[in-house]
Amino acid sequence: MLIEYYQSKTELLLKNYVSADPFLVYTSVVIGIIGCKMVYDLSQLFSVYFFKSYLDLTNSRQTEWSNRAISTFHAMYITSMSIYFILWSDLYSDNLDRGPITLRSSILSTSTLGVSVGYFLSDIGMIIWCYPSLGGIEYIFHHLLSLVGVTYTMLTGEAQIYTYMVLVSEATTPSINLRWYLDAAGMKRSRAYIINGVVMFVAWLVARILLFVYLFYHAYIYYDQVKKMHGFGIFLTLVVPALLSVMNSIWFWKIVKGLKKTITKRD
Repeated sequence: MLIEYYQSKTELLLKNYVSADPFLVYTSVVIGIIGCKMVYDLSQLFSVYFFKSYLDLTNSRQTEWSNRAISTFHAMYITSMSIYFILWSDLYSDNLDRGPITLRSSILSTSTLGVSVGYFLSDIGMIIWCYPSLGGIEYIFHHLLSLVGVTYTMLTGEAQIYTYMVLVSEATTPSINLRWYLDAAGMKRSRAYIINGVVMFVAWLVARILLFVYLFYHAYIYYDQVKKMHGFGIFLTLVVPALLSVMNSIWFWKIVKGLKKTITKRD
């Protein structure tokens, strides 16, 4: 009887919250995981032939090299799709006939998030498996926050506009990874390394500081529509970006200090 009670409660919860097509969800997540595996394998294959410094790296550094290739490709993919949905698509326009902006979704927007969920699952798995060489506890915490938020909006269709605003912050990933690659290739004193530091500073300021300020402003302006989501959706919309903002601010301060140190040494 107890099992049947909890089973009925679970079915009711899924019925009330989950609106996405299960086949669409499973397929997009699996595609994301397979895509990560393909990029990882291709990175190892091409790096051997095109980057001489790759063979000089330790096994753990070679693993990180390919792991960063995955995050770079995901960043380019999800940033492009996020900008498309926010700026060019009419999915989140001010047309009130389409319902509250916080409850809008489409097959494309949901499947795009599914691919991203596949990436976060893959990356968390690699970080834990290779811990701590691919990142410390702060990276696991960051990825878990992102995974919970993206998974919820994928399944329910709620707050996808704010999820895509947050995912635009992935635009900073390529410059961060390039900095690591330059360091691994012994180019830490090169002009490219300094230019990369400046680009990383600007990208982080825009995509992870100013954009988050705009997100909270947007949520305030449209709070009457935010309130139409489930309680947990409202919680995720306000709390997850707030926690990520704190982490982004800490990392931004480290970037500023690192850039200042690099320029000082250059002089």
